[in-house]
Amino acid sequence: QVQLVESGGGLVQAGGSLRLSCAASGRTLSRTSMGWFRQAPGKEREFVAAIGWSVSLTYYVDSVKGRFTISRDNAKNTVLLQMNSLKPEDTAVYYCAAAVAYAGSDPRKYAYWGQGTQVTVSS
Repeated sequence: QVQLVESGGGLVQAGGSLRLSCAASGRTLSRTSMGWFRQAPGKEREFVAAIGWSVSLTYYVDSVKGRFTISRDNAKNTVLLQMNSLKPEDTAVYYCAAAVAYAGSDPRKYAYWGQGTQVTVSS
């Protein structure tokens, strides 16, 4: 199986930037679809971004499009989420997820999940 560990979360002021990293172990991610989800207190988990095994295939929720960028480095077994122009509504626990095929925004299609990293954006 694949084990995922997120890092890079923290506290940042509105308008600032953070870069989240997801390190995988167990097997390589070269042919694995990856996604980022987030969950705010009292709310359901929501899709943020996804990337297929080909870097040309990416998908974002409308609320982050133009601000967030998902990328992957298969050689390093890592997926990244660059977050710019952060807003208070971006505050959530961010989760990295992996699927054996492109899963897009559907969390039910992701088989592996990390433990999450907290992102807090202050006003």
